[in-house]
Amino acid sequence: MSFLGLNLANNLSFYSIPVAWALALAPHAYAMTLYNAEKSATAPEWDICMPRKNISNVKDAKMSPASQDKYLRAESAQENGFANIPLYAAAIIAGNLARLSPSTLNTAAGVYLASRVAYNVIYTTNTSKFMGNVRTATFLTGVFTCFTLFVKAGNKLF
Repeated sequence: MSFLGLNLANNLSFYSIPVAWALALAPHAYAMTLYNAEKSATAPEWDICMPRKNISNVKDAKMSPASQDKYLRAESAQENGFANIPLYAAAIIAGNLARLSPSTLNTAAGVYLASRVAYNVIYTTNTSKFMGNVRTATFLTGVFTCFTLFVKAGNKLF
């Protein structure tokens, strides 16, 4: 079976690591877009030289409180995504070193990536305690997927 020229019967798990990186960066791109669309005419421009300074510029940008919150949530989603990439990459590497089946590796990669998409969307748009709990569940789904790969790899190697 082929999808976009990729043979899905083959191990595609290593390809998922750059996809995970792109998913971690996506909320930041959204935050930049939101800032530029919502800021007042007198607000500072997006500072590409000192991007972390932009968080302090949000209040000076005279964005609506809802937009400010969405901006901050998007930046937090990005930070969480980048904090999780080492765990995910290590799990994929462990699974490959243990020679887990392509089906296991591809399924784990798909579940992890789907959980990160859901996490980003929920985190950026969330305004309720219930959805905060759903966001935590999506986060834990990704983490437990990584742990599952570590356990399966350990069982196969030892």
